Amino acid sequence: MWQKSYDDSPSLYLIATPIGNLDDITKRSIDTLEMVDVIFSEDTRVTGMLLDHLGIKKKLIALHDHNEDIMKDKVLAFLKEGKNVALVTDRGTPVISDPGYKTVKYVVDNNYNVIALPGPCAFVPALIVSGLAPLPFMFYGFLNSKESKRKKELEDIVDLKYTLIFYEAPHRIRSTLQLMLEILGDRNICIAREITKKFESIYRGKISDLLNSDNELKGEFVIIVEGSKDIVNFDNLSIIEHVEMYVNGNNKMDIMSAIKRVAKDRNVSKNVIYREYHMGRKK
Repeated sequence: MWQKSYDDSPSLYLIATPIGNLDDITKRSIDTLEMVDVIFSEDTRVTGMLLDHLGIKKKLIALHDHNEDIMKDKVLAFLKEGKNVALVTDRGTPVISDPGYKTVKYVVDNNYNVIALPGPCAFVPALIVSGLAPLPFMFYGFLNSKESKRKKELEDIVDLKYTLIFYEAPHRIRSTLQLMLEILGDRNICIAREITKKFESIYRGKISDLLNSDNELKGEFVIIVEGSKDIVNFDNLSIIEHVEMYVNGNNKMDIMSAIKRVAKDRNVSKNVIYREYHMGRKK
């Protein structure tokens, strides 16, 4: 059933807020913040400063990852009272690697309007300045904070031809890039740092070049990684040829990473590949 977004019924408005430069907020977003009855915010202090800057006074209620299961009921309660509700996060677009998904689904399931206002989102400007193929792309967001799980996540997407887009925190950026080098290979990347802010900077090049440089890796990061260029049909390759395809190919893997990748490609134990590769090399 089609649901008309723009009618007189109470609605939940998803409002994108500036990720750095306060001038990036749209007039429509300002008008909507002035119109709604209440604003649910990831961090009321951050949103409070934005509202002070805009000269808007509204009731603010915290809604974040740790309380969303409870607060979504409060959002629905306001809608049932006939009130319009806004949802904002600290910076950028709600739901995109930020709280809001559970609330949106809950409101939709209860047949109330959800209206999204387009606006700031870090990965879009990063992608269009990257110089890497803009389509198709896959936005992944944040990899898992646990290194073993980050590794598994990267292994699951290693064969994708799409340009890959990630967010990463400054304290994990170097370890994440090292894992990308080991698992994805030495691909072309673009890293956009502090987008729209005073110290915005863009790096373009190979993963290894950045890791070997003395660039200071501080700030909020968007990582754009080119998709896989490796062939996916291995029927005519010997084990040695298959391993060396990754060692000598576009992504320049080390031998152990290549062996693990071949084991995954062929769905066999890496010990089997390791033994056959090194025995074959000795012949």
